[in-house]
Amino acid sequence: MKIEIGKTRPQNFKEYWEDQYRIFSHFEYACGIPHVMFAITTYKENGKPNVNLHSWSSFSGDGSGFFAIISGLYQHTHAYKDILRTGEFCINFLSADYYDNLYDTIKNNNYEADEFIIGKFTEEKAKLINAPRIKESFLCLECKLHSTSDLTNMGIAVLVIGEVINIAIDEEYSKGIDKKYSETGFMFNIHAPKNLSTGEDNISAVATCNIVRTES
Repeated sequence: MKIEIGKTRPQNFKEYWEDQYRIFSHFEYACGIPHVMFAITTYKENGKPNVNLHSWSSFSGDGSGFFAIISGLYQHTHAYKDILRTGEFCINFLSADYYDNLYDTIKNNNYEADEFIIGKFTEEKAKLINAPRIKESFLCLECKLHSTSDLTNMGIAVLVIGEVINIAIDEEYSKGIDKKYSETGFMFNIHAPKNLSTGEDNISAVATCNIVRTES
């Protein structure tokens, strides 16, 4: 038997914090789809480096271009304002070992803060854009803003698409199926999946890859 859920939030879906279902769709918690986590880095208007821990994205393209498709970026954030102002940003992939460092930048993200210092990250100059790279990242994507779209017209979150114009990757993460897909590689956001029978659960998790099969 399959459980069917429509656009109306089920009555048993408990709200754990104010405006939870205004900020996030109930489908978010019903589906429980994991997403790769990363840090968006920019420079604030005052020149201080900004770090934005994010997820809910995909990366795809064709022979004419490769794009970072970032959904759910909040419009009130420094990151979004910086991207609109400069048209440039960097995406940094770090292992789960750095999760606490990244979370510290969420707790201390005022305008005057140097969020690289807060997260204990090393600032590295990007090659083609004016945005900082996190040296501790095993993979960095330098992006130019392609477009933005408020899909719901609610003024809450926005879809940002950036064209990737340069990448930097640590050599030990450059050998195909390698450390990128281990406990020291990509980390994933598991965002409070609901128990669909009770409508409860407020537990999130961080996950890593576990390869179960390879093919050639």
